[in-house]
Amino acid sequence: MTYTQIALFAVACAAALDLYIVRTKLLTRKAFWTSYAIILPFQLLTNWWLTSRNIVMYDRQKILGPRLASAPLEDLAFGFALILGVLSLWVYWGRRGIEAKK
Repeated sequence: MTYTQIALFAVACAAALDLYIVRTKLLTRKAFWTSYAIILPFQLLTNWWLTSRNIVMYDRQKILGPRLASAPLEDLAFGFALILGVLSLWVYWGRRGIEAKK
């Protein structure tokens, strides 16, 4: 399995979690996309720092090839999946905590 396949699978899982499992539907909210726009430059900076110094390296046969800020595009997809998954669970558990206090 390639890193590309894993990254795409992670995005699909995070979207399914958001839209169908915990039903937070962050992908449909402007607030999520605004938050992601704030997070993205820091993700790119971190990716650049780790990959340009060979702290993190990728097998060229396991990625598509194009890079942004020195990191493969798959890294952006994987980072997006992590951010969406974490925020979906944060909102879900936050709502459950509020409901439990009632």
